[in-house]
Amino acid sequence: MEKTSQISGFYKLTPKERAKFVKDFAGLTDQEVELLQSTGSLPLDLANRMIENVIGAIPVPLGIATNFRINGVDRLIPMAIEEPSVVAAASNAAKMARAKGGFWTSSTGPIMMSQIQLVGVPDPNRAKMQILENKQRILDLANQQDPMLVKAGGGARDVTVRVIDTQSGPMVITHLHVDCRDAMGANAVNTMAEKTAPLIEQITGGKVYLRILTNLADQRISRARAIFAKEALGGPEAVEGVLQAYAFAVADTYRATTHNKGIQNAIVAIALATGNDTRALESGAHSYAARSGRYGPLSTWERDANGDLIGTLEMPMAVGLIGGATRTHPIAQIAVKILGVKTAQELAEVMAAVGLAQNLAALLALATVGIQQGHLGLHSRNVAASVGAVGDEIDIIAAKMVEEKRVRMDRAKELLDELRKKKT
Repeated sequence: MEKTSQISGFYKLTPKERAKFVKDFAGLTDQEVELLQSTGSLPLDLANRMIENVIGAIPVPLGIATNFRINGVDRLIPMAIEEPSVVAAASNAAKMARAKGGFWTSSTGPIMMSQIQLVGVPDPNRAKMQILENKQRILDLANQQDPMLVKAGGGARDVTVRVIDTQSGPMVITHLHVDCRDAMGANAVNTMAEKTAPLIEQITGGKVYLRILTNLADQRISRARAIFAKEALGGPEAVEGVLQAYAFAVADTYRATTHNKGIQNAIVAIALATGNDTRALESGAHSYAARSGRYGPLSTWERDANGDLIGTLEMPMAVGLIGGATRTHPIAQIAVKILGVKTAQELAEVMAAVGLAQNLAALLALATVGIQQGHLGLHSRNVAASVGAVGDEIDIIAAKMVEEKRVRMDRAKELLDELRKKKT
């Protein structure tokens, strides 16, 4: 009988019933199903309430980056990531920054924006003016939707309007600016956009289609800076190497993309550990990097009069401490406690500092020993484990491959076979 993925009422099944269906469909073993449903600190019942059609969970390693001093406060940084060397690199960069005081940060208010798309008006600039003339009515209606947010000191703050040309004709786009306080804010701004859309139609006589937030959170910026002493980096040549790497990123989009990926290694790892929306952060960061019309690096690097290296980072950081997985996932709650942050802005600033540290570590490695040397030791362990090595076998095989500079699966398998023959 032919298998089908068209299943009526799959969402109504329990996680165990769904897993049974998937087992039969994909030919999974009992052991594989058991692993799927061994969800550890995230109870299966809770996971089933977080997303749809749950059958299990996938654990991601959670590490701690050390040595961070941010705005005069020492912090441990929980990072959830599968990529080797990221946590170690961030810790090393933070250690180098301590000689000059560590990292210093600042941020704007936690403003998110929703967009309300209006079409079908013959005179779009007039419609723009009509909307702005009714700004207070729109703000009042928006704030009626979330009295708790208003009570906490947040709420709709401003209305701006843009007329844009599209292949479908002119559109009038209303931006509702909302202070989200300690929430990421997606639900709040989306609800406000939904509720104010009919008023905008009434004011203008046009038709609204989309009513949703933008993830280009350019009103919610976090910044970090640090000075790295030339002696800590390895001397003037190391400083020059970092500056040459940065100049490459400024001039070349291919390099800038990977430059920013290194920054995101840290930021996304903290976001995942704290239950924040990693996709929103990434899309916002990359859009911000292209805001001039050309994609470029999110950080800047320069040399001061003493020959030391100065790094700065500025980017959108839409994160929250209330709502979503941050409040439901038990490990996310522990990660927030480890960080010791009390507000969403404080969390965002910490993430910016760690992103800058990660960027420095990557640039320094690229400009000196090369990125692979840093990755090699940790990657070799993953390769050893992937061919079936366990316990001490992993360390022995990994060390041998690094020594030979042959970190490959075929070599790992040969070494594992040799090791086990010796044991028997």
